[in-house]
Amino acid sequence: MAYTVTATPAGPVGSQYCVCKVELSVCGQNLLDRDVTSKSDPFCVLFMEVNGKWVELDRTETAVNNLNPAFAKKFIVDYHFEEVQKLKFALFDQDKSSMQLYEHDFLGEFSCTLGMIVSSKKITRSLLLGNGKPAGKGMITIAAQELSDNRVITLSVAGRKLDKKDLFGKSDPFLEFYKPGDDGKWMLVHRTEVIKYTLDPVWKPFTVPLVSLCDGDVEKLIKVTCYDYDSDGGHDFIGEFQTSVARMCEAQDAFPLELECINPKKQKKKKNYKNSGIIIVKSCKITRDFSFLDYILGGCQLMFTVGIDFTASNGNPRDPSSLHYINPMGTNEYLSAIWAVGQIIQDYDSDKMFPALGFGAQLPPDWKVSHEFAINFNPTNPFCSGVEGIVQAYSACLPHIRFYGPTNFSPIVNHVARFAAQATQQEAASQYFILLIITDGVISDMDETRHAVVQASKLPMSIIIVGVGNADFAAMEFLDGDSRVLRSYTGEEAVRDIVQFVPFRDFRNAPKETLAKAVLAELPQQVVQYFKHRNLPPIASEPA
Repeated sequence: MAYTVTATPAGPVGSQYCVCKVELSVCGQNLLDRDVTSKSDPFCVLFMEVNGKWVELDRTETAVNNLNPAFAKKFIVDYHFEEVQKLKFALFDQDKSSMQLYEHDFLGEFSCTLGMIVSSKKITRSLLLGNGKPAGKGMITIAAQELSDNRVITLSVAGRKLDKKDLFGKSDPFLEFYKPGDDGKWMLVHRTEVIKYTLDPVWKPFTVPLVSLCDGDVEKLIKVTCYDYDSDGGHDFIGEFQTSVARMCEAQDAFPLELECINPKKQKKKKNYKNSGIIIVKSCKITRDFSFLDYILGGCQLMFTVGIDFTASNGNPRDPSSLHYINPMGTNEYLSAIWAVGQIIQDYDSDKMFPALGFGAQLPPDWKVSHEFAINFNPTNPFCSGVEGIVQAYSACLPHIRFYGPTNFSPIVNHVARFAAQATQQEAASQYFILLIITDGVISDMDETRHAVVQASKLPMSIIIVGVGNADFAAMEFLDGDSRVLRSYTGEEAVRDIVQFVPFRDFRNAPKETLAKAVLAELPQQVVQYFKHRNLPPIASEPA
């Protein structure tokens, strides 16, 4: 994209990039009883089919002694409209503390697609055993909710003078938060941890999506129930109350909100009954948890620059063994990498004007070596129109340059970093820079490149390196800080990992989209991480 200071609104984003989060709530009914002396202790495991195999995504907590569990832990799944996403919900009776599923008794399973759940919003189906027969009268209910509201609520809650429920000690209190379901019944949203041996508990602050707690409606009544924990699952009821998020938000650090915990049975029996203790809302804050898509839809432009290695180790481009040789199909590994990455990123840029730079070649007329030159030979306007423009400029420049060396990355990294540094002066999430470097091998200026990357990690910038050919790419792996933090030669550490390295040879026989997925895998989180670190909301975002 042409480097501009003014932000331009983002164009429409294709459905394949609009990944919404879907929250799945699971309940079981009439589950098989596998325990001899008590009832089953069920937990649910969610699997998704990936390349024909079932892969575990997550599991719920265990409901002790309960054949009709409502699990508080929700499954959150990325929903891709254009993919068939097969899911399997399997229930087990926990027998041991083992993570291995074969150690637990199987209670039944149910398979369907995510689309089926989403289109119905809520489904109830029979559980089946491995042989396809019904698992007794066991049923499973799955409800779906799209987490499109990105507000989250953080609550800090305590208790005072709660009723004593244990004969020989104090209570072990915990809270459960419920919202009204579509069917008029209360639906469990969150369960706090248990605080042992106290009538004045202070629970850890917790954060849940606002949609989970009250469907995003701060005036909606929610119910909070207090129990005394018993290890056999027969928890003793202490009391309950109803409130709303709007009411809880009145709590300030200096002015906590106090709510009476009422036991209706005791209230009926005792004339002088006041309450079963006080629940104190110490603080209640609503914030927004912005996603990559929020920033893109908010108008953030992805500024794409390509850096191409024209060093002599690539071979003479007229020789079929050269990495720059354009075969009769009109392509080579450099072009394939440009297409794979560029085709996806160009959707996030409104004017689709991309600078394309070369390094490691001697240029006419004086044949001096350059480590950052415009491949269209127009230094004041190095921009190419779309990915096609980059491809045309690349093909046109090959006959006019001499491949030379060394392989210096730092000039191009610093070139893009200068523009990224200018963008930070706007104090807005308007531009994020992506540098794609395509190279055939070993970096000559490793110390300078490490230093340049560490400095760039403070800027709205990511670097993608695609290694072409069959060289040793150990240095590239070193720059990609997945396994260790990258350090400059001065000892300074990168504030975040901004380099993603992928060897092209791993994808030679794979579909084009697999290279793009691998190369761009870390980019969305790098964008979000940077803007969150700078406390920059999307440009067009509403206050929480």
